[in-house]
Amino acid sequence: MNISQHYDVAVLGGGPAGITAALSAARAGARTIIVERYGYLGGMSTLAMVYPWMTFHAPSGEQVIHGTAQEIVDQLIKRKASPGHLRDTIGFVYSVTPYEAEAYKVLANEMLQEAGVDLLFHSLVTGVEMDDKAIRKVQVHHKGGRSDICASVYVDATGDGDVAYMAGAEWEQGNKDNKVQPMTMKFRMKGVSLEEVKQYMKEHPEQFYEKTMIDELDQYPLTSVMGFYKQWKEANLSIPREGILFFAGPREDEVLVNVSRVSGLDPTQVEGLTQGEIEGRKQVMELENFFQKSVPGFQNSYVSHVGTQIGIRESRRIMGEYTLTGQDVLDARKFEDVIARSAYPIDIHNPEGKGITANFIKEDGIYDIPYRSLVPRGMPNLLLAGRCISTTHEAQATARLTPSCMAIGQAAGTAAAIASKGNYRTSDVPMAELHRQLIEHNANLGFN
Repeated sequence: MNISQHYDVAVLGGGPAGITAALSAARAGARTIIVERYGYLGGMSTLAMVYPWMTFHAPSGEQVIHGTAQEIVDQLIKRKASPGHLRDTIGFVYSVTPYEAEAYKVLANEMLQEAGVDLLFHSLVTGVEMDDKAIRKVQVHHKGGRSDICASVYVDATGDGDVAYMAGAEWEQGNKDNKVQPMTMKFRMKGVSLEEVKQYMKEHPEQFYEKTMIDELDQYPLTSVMGFYKQWKEANLSIPREGILFFAGPREDEVLVNVSRVSGLDPTQVEGLTQGEIEGRKQVMELENFFQKSVPGFQNSYVSHVGTQIGIRESRRIMGEYTLTGQDVLDARKFEDVIARSAYPIDIHNPEGKGITANFIKEDGIYDIPYRSLVPRGMPNLLLAGRCISTTHEAQATARLTPSCMAIGQAAGTAAAIASKGNYRTSDVPMAELHRQLIEHNANLGFN
């Protein structure tokens, strides 16, 4: 690898959106590099242990996300690192997709290398050099010092919109008071008796969100649990939640716990991140003690792994040529420039305390994500991929989910390759050609 060469496409950030963006760009014939600040790929899915992936399906059971995202799931299934899509036993969405994070890291490396993508790890984007409104190069720092990455088109897959921010793009953050959804330090517990959990659920259905699905526990594998409200209330913990949320697997005796909540901090500021990491790890220890003492099935459990970093739901949203709104989502709006579809409801964790607001999508439960939301205003050679695309606070609360980000990444990488090969501004990528290539690679656009 010679990073001093000029690339057609540079993908900055190696999370789920960055992985699919780089794969798509390279497969479309673009000389591509992906830059990641950690020593492995996967972003929030591996660093912050966001698990399982949810959801690939609409409430009716129709699968709305295919393409590269499904290809990754299929490959994980072949490696016995995922059971594929399973029915969500909470009933909040139709399906969840468990996966082995370590296998995902290796698979991503192999798929990208097979596609001819150059991988650059341990490299943090620290600046951009502009030529008028276009990005001329990005600067990355690593153990060897500083390097410049030059490309025709750049894809910001940093999650926080770091590249667009450094380039001077317009951006927003949070709700009307600029407050973002809370951060969560996720962790795994082993030694859990899921059979005991299931038995308690059957005996005490009033203690669970999914009480209408408890009768089906013998028909489907237990994938997710939201409840144990009585135990939570009696424990009176410091964490502003109403109960427990955890996801089973991927091993028989382990779960992923999504309960910690760190509110009121800005994840784009180092002070906020530092405080969040300290508080999040403190909450993990508090929760381990609670689970062991108070939750049936967890008497012999223990914390086996904690996220490398705290999980971030929301940070910068870069303003694009179109801003997807919460009303667009709820109305199941369709767009002529659709590049991905999603069926995840609007899911807002209260930025200031307890509570989750969920709003479900009308009609078929599916909304379109338009290409214009991937194009930052006035940036001729930059595209967005992942949770930083142009949305409102409400719409971001659904578009941020991993399968949606994977589908967005596939579109961004494909469009970046088209733009670099045809010398187009990213805003001028021919939609017919983008649609043709996405459909050729099994993306679901609702009309193919």
